[in-house]
Amino acid sequence: MTAGGRPPAHPGDEGADRGDRSGLRTALSGLTTRGRSFFAAGVAAAVCAYVLGQSDLLRVGLLLAVLPLVCAAVLYRTRYRVAGSRRLAPARVPAGSEARVHLRMENVSRLPTGLLMLQDRVPYVLGPRPRFVLDRVEAGGRREVSYRVRSDLRGRYPLGPLQLRLTDPFGMCELTRSFSTFDTLTVVPRVEALPPVRLTGEAKGYGDGRHRSLALAGEDDIIPRGYRYGDDLRRVHWRSTARYGELMVRREEQPQRSRCTVLLDTRAVAYQGAGPDSAFEWAVSGTASTLVHMLERGFSVRLLTDTGSSLPGEGAEGFAGGSQESADSAGLMMDTLAVIDHSDGAGLSRAYDVLRGGNEGLLVAFLGDLDEEQAAVLAKMRRRSGAAVAFLLDGQAWLRGAGAAPSAPAADRVRLLAEAGWTAVAVPLGVPLVELWRRADHLRAGAGPQAATAGPVTGGPGGPGGPRGTGRTGGTGGWT
Repeated sequence: MTAGGRPPAHPGDEGADRGDRSGLRTALSGLTTRGRSFFAAGVAAAVCAYVLGQSDLLRVGLLLAVLPLVCAAVLYRTRYRVAGSRRLAPARVPAGSEARVHLRMENVSRLPTGLLMLQDRVPYVLGPRPRFVLDRVEAGGRREVSYRVRSDLRGRYPLGPLQLRLTDPFGMCELTRSFSTFDTLTVVPRVEALPPVRLTGEAKGYGDGRHRSLALAGEDDIIPRGYRYGDDLRRVHWRSTARYGELMVRREEQPQRSRCTVLLDTRAVAYQGAGPDSAFEWAVSGTASTLVHMLERGFSVRLLTDTGSSLPGEGAEGFAGGSQESADSAGLMMDTLAVIDHSDGAGLSRAYDVLRGGNEGLLVAFLGDLDEEQAAVLAKMRRRSGAAVAFLLDGQAWLRGAGAAPSAPAADRVRLLAEAGWTAVAVPLGVPLVELWRRADHLRAGAGPQAATAGPVTGGPGGPGGPRGTGRTGGTGGWT
């Protein structure tokens, strides 16, 4: 992209004269305080010379008045061609972390530029608007500058367009030229590294767990299929090729992939407060941490909200891990969570309608305040999963501050979900997700309703499955 100089008017255009007049007014409006002062002094000197009959003073007055006008005309007709580019490092950054924006300016004309003042437009939540002064740029030369941006609020923020302020050597006039393009910085939720723990019902990505789905894209199954570019010719199945009249290759049996659905409650009525430290933002961050953790462990992961919408969609059963690379799946889900907001819904029935289609494997839910009706819906959800873990945020306790005891309604909801077979954990203010993650593992392995569906756990004293209870390894089923 280029900036500088006015666009040439085409002969025969009806608006050419109006464009010239408008451009001239723009140039005159760019006069600086110095330029306006020179012009005013020149006019005053010319008037005094006319009244007093002093020809020498008239020459001085004309010089002072004409100089800023000439500078404005020359600057307006300057044909600088300056190319600019912007690079974000990185383009996707967690909330509370910094990203660096690199700006590169290149003079693509045959003339050197004068003094350039560079300014980039950024939203106020990312910090102050950056400004730079670039010295004379030779023909074909380039300059590079950078600045940092940071936001505690997730979202997608536009950067740009870039603006160049041109000035003449005498400082009489300044004109602003804007580039047309902009970039987008995506601020995603914070992600905590979660420890590997186990719950009966699901295996570590691949294996012999109860609930399985066939691995889809890029993997094999037991039925011959059509030849695809890149397939090994040694796997061509000639009998099927002769039968169907096209190249067919053998599919080999592959391990099946475990499923995990992460449910995020986005109802506005379920959360109180706002800001980066609110309960809703904690739920979004917990959802992001769980999605990344499960993808890293080899699960096919789906993101589901109370509105019934899922990512990446209903195609291929809505699970991402079996059809995309883990990094691409995580990036897609992080981009979605970066802009997710409260919904206007009052219930979780739409999410239940999506889940009731069949066995859903492991279900991890991040929930706000619940009433009895929504607790009953969640109890029915439990029947459609191999294992279910719920993190309930108590809005009243969060408003009271760190260390506040759970409210009576929240304690009742935790008990109801536990009786329905959920591993339910109340989320107090100030407790990290890692600790709650381990607490859910302890509840699953302990006594009470949670232990009714718990499976065997192995581990020696002092090890991951020992008395310290920091995690569990071994066994054939669980959540990791």
